[in-house]
Amino acid sequence: MVIPSAFAQAGGVGGDAGLLGFLPIILMFVLLYFLMIRPQMKRSKEQKQMIDALQKGDEVIAAGGVVGRITRMGEAYITLEISANTEISVQKAAVQTLLPKGTIKSIQ
Repeated sequence: MVIPSAFAQAGGVGGDAGLLGFLPIILMFVLLYFLMIRPQMKRSKEQKQMIDALQKGDEVIAAGGVVGRITRMGEAYITLEISANTEISVQKAAVQTLLPKGTIKSIQ
């Protein structure tokens, strides 16, 4: 008979213990935000600014490592000259890096 009364008395523990139980989870989400989400948002913003600033004649690296010079620009697509008389169309979002002028001549 002593054991059931001991369990009954233990049930009256304070209510803020549940809130402290969520503290590690909250801290993990804050850490996740600052280590993963925020840097990715910054990279996405920089990528969008770079794509918006593209102009005809810029030398770029597109997805897959394709190096070319922009010859035409549309709303969503650009045309790259990848060698003499060879052009391909790619989405603007496929552009990964803007190269300095003269890079294509130096790598050929």
